[in-house]
Formats: sequence, structure tokens, C-alpha cells
Amino acid sequence: MLSENLKTLRKQRGMSQEVLAQQLHVVRQTVSKWEKGLSVPDAEMLTQISELFEVPVSELLGVKMESEAEVNEVASQLAILNDYLAEKSMRTRRIWRGILIAIVALLLLSVIGVIALSVY
Repeated sequence: MLSENLKTLRKQRGMSQEVLAQQLHVVRQTVSKWEKGLSVPDAEMLTQISELFEVPVSELLGVKMESEAEVNEVASQLAILNDYLAEKSMRTRRIWRGILIAIVALLLLSVIGVIALSVY
């Protein structure tokens, strides 16, 4: 799949994640996420990666494509996957934010309770 193929191509050329990131104008963590399968590059970035490694996009994706329509379908699927990963990340942040707010509220109530008891 993409994550494995990207890592293999990068290592075959003796590149570090940092060097690849610099050539693609992204941060190293972005390359790391691609290689771990935690995110995927958008269609434009896939084109840049394929040009850099001098391989077709289909080889990066590990898919044999026969037509432009199939390439467009893959780009569409990548966009859907990117949206899904972004939504999942946002949901996780919302959950942690809610937990943090609940903890702060409990701490405030505890402090108010202690102050109220010490006054009486």
C-alpha cells in the first residue's frame, strides 16, 4: 500500500524522512504519518512524490491502473480518506477537550466546597 511503498522508495534512494520532507516542502512528521498510514497525501502531493521518485502514482498506491478515470477515482478515494482522518482527529480533540473541561469544573467545585466549609 501507499505507506509501505513510500517508505520502501525513500529507503531505496537512501533518503531520510527529513530529506524527503524538505524536498516536498512539508515537515518530517507529515512524512512519518504517511509512512505509518495515519494520513495520506492529497492528489497534488502524490503527483509530486511520484515525480520525485520517478514512478507512476499507481505504483505508489500499489494499484495497476489502466485509465485516467481510474486515476481520478483513486484521487477521489484519497480525498474521502483525508476527510475521514481529519474528522476522526477532530472528534478525538473534542473528547479530550470535554474531559479537560469536566476535570476543571470538578476542581473548581471542590475548591468552592472547601472555601464554603471553612467559612462556616
